[in-house]
Amino acid sequence: MLYQIVSFLLDVAIGLLGGACLLRLYMQHQRISFSNPIGRLVFALSNWLVLPLRRVLPPVGRWDTASLVGVFLLVLVQYSLLWLLTGGLSGLGKLPVLAIFGVVRLAISGMTVLLIGYAILSWVQNNSLIHDVVDRLCAPWLRPVRKLIPLVGGVDLSPLVLLVGLQVLQIMLNHLQAALLLG
Repeated sequence: MLYQIVSFLLDVAIGLLGGACLLRLYMQHQRISFSNPIGRLVFALSNWLVLPLRRVLPPVGRWDTASLVGVFLLVLVQYSLLWLLTGGLSGLGKLPVLAIFGVVRLAISGMTVLLIGYAILSWVQNNSLIHDVVDRLCAPWLRPVRKLIPLVGGVDLSPLVLLVGLQVLQIMLNHLQAALLLG
């Protein structure tokens, strides 16, 4: 029971902080201004980690390596703490590999949340600052799907198709992780 509670609390904390690092990375890559409520929240949650890392890790093109390394370190700390809680007898060398899978899983979860938020905002309120930011974050992913799938009765099904694709990707990632760790 203690392990489940600690695991859940770490998932929430690392999901929030790591998600902020990933969103920061993606917003900077998309050149989206941080002078909006989402940008201010991202800065508030990630500055403590990203700014010190930025002193030693320069960006690569439009990619903020400090944010990427920051989320990797957060997930690595999460898995290390859980490893220690279980007794930490073997498998220490697998923690970096697990952390890489954890970062990818967090990115998939983050994109899923963005798409659900995009869909809800498109139904409710189209002219808000938050909708504009979420739209700009989702548009590069939705554009190719929209080219393949036309409107059905005036309804854009591209977010649903992309959500299904993300879930399939998650399943494939889980199987790949199991194969790499067991094999």
